[in-house]
Amino acid sequence: MKKILLSSFFLFSTFGFSQSFIQAYKDRATQVKQTNINTILNDFAALGIKTTGSTSNNNALAWLKGKYAEFGYESTQITENKFTYSGKQSTNLIVTTTGTVYPTKFVIICGHYDTINGPGVNDNGSGTAVILEAARILKNISNEYSIKFIHFSGEEQGLLGSKAYVDNVVKATNPKMDIVLVLNLDEVGGVAGKVNNQIVAEKDGTPTYPAGGMYSGYPSTNNAASAVKTTELKNSILNYSNITPVDGYIERSDYMPFEKEGYVVTGLYEANQSNKPHTASDTYVNMDPVYVYNVAQGVVGAIQHFSTADMSLTLGTNDTKKNLKDLVSIFPNPANDFVNIGLEGKGYATTILDLSGKVVLQSKDQQNLDTSKLKNGVYMVQVTTTGDSTTKKLIIKK
Repeated sequence: MKKILLSSFFLFSTFGFSQSFIQAYKDRATQVKQTNINTILNDFAALGIKTTGSTSNNNALAWLKGKYAEFGYESTQITENKFTYSGKQSTNLIVTTTGTVYPTKFVIICGHYDTINGPGVNDNGSGTAVILEAARILKNISNEYSIKFIHFSGEEQGLLGSKAYVDNVVKATNPKMDIVLVLNLDEVGGVAGKVNNQIVAEKDGTPTYPAGGMYSGYPSTNNAASAVKTTELKNSILNYSNITPVDGYIERSDYMPFEKEGYVVTGLYEANQSNKPHTASDTYVNMDPVYVYNVAQGVVGAIQHFSTADMSLTLGTNDTKKNLKDLVSIFPNPANDFVNIGLEGKGYATTILDLSGKVVLQSKDQQNLDTSKLKNGVYMVQVTTTGDSTTKKLIIKK
């Protein structure tokens, strides 16, 4: 990605916005492994300069396919979209998981794997690493919407791969492909030696690229929806990672061909902008692998939010009993007309008993409970999930 002008941005404030924190999403986000990020970045570097259509570019494609096979994806989930650049063939790789409720509606997470003039460990090994780690973690997670993990080639020569995919696949689908959102990751590696604790969340809107040329004729009708989705992205980053989102606008990267077709797009880009991309110095030692790890946690959370992933808590072993006890919180306490047990998602049941052991209230997968009919006194709140339970005291005082 080449940023010709980085827009001025400001710290995101959560005031006026709310988005539920979901413990199951957090649990999966914490499955991101620093060792996996490091290995992917070093393997990406070892593939060399992956110029579109080159042998190294083709080797990178084979490496990507091998990673998805390693994760357990079936061959039927993996497709290729080929295009030609300077007389040579290159390939976009698309990996799809099918939604349980909306199988023909897609959330796309994408980034390019081609590089220019160097190994491109930041631009865009970093985005590639995040996509791969997210795909590994979410392999067996049920989602209401289908997800496409896409690795584009040809970005550095003018978004050739993403344009070919939009022209030859998205627009060629009858009816045209129904895409809920495109989330693009391009250059999220940070700068070695700096404090990399912010990420630019990019929304559609006032363009920072010059008018005319290849970016003329882009619609504004999708701007408002992009702003909404980008706010949701920022909330997900806040909920599921320890970095802070800041505001920016979309630039020259692989979401642009989708945006031109009227689709809703958003993206992430490093806040500390490296000067190494497109040079031989775009290497592992010049970026921040820990930052990539942190970004990956936020992205895993965001994908689950956008695809409406299964919210069931995966508790029940001896190792997780303490977690359930810590997760359940009774507030307000003393309570009056309602009580919140602090859990979200599915897969748990709540029972309120008086001190004689009589059940006075039962619910399933319900965070807020109506206690308006309970008399003043002391009660026990029992929360149960698969193979595990915890009990806490509740006081009703009116």
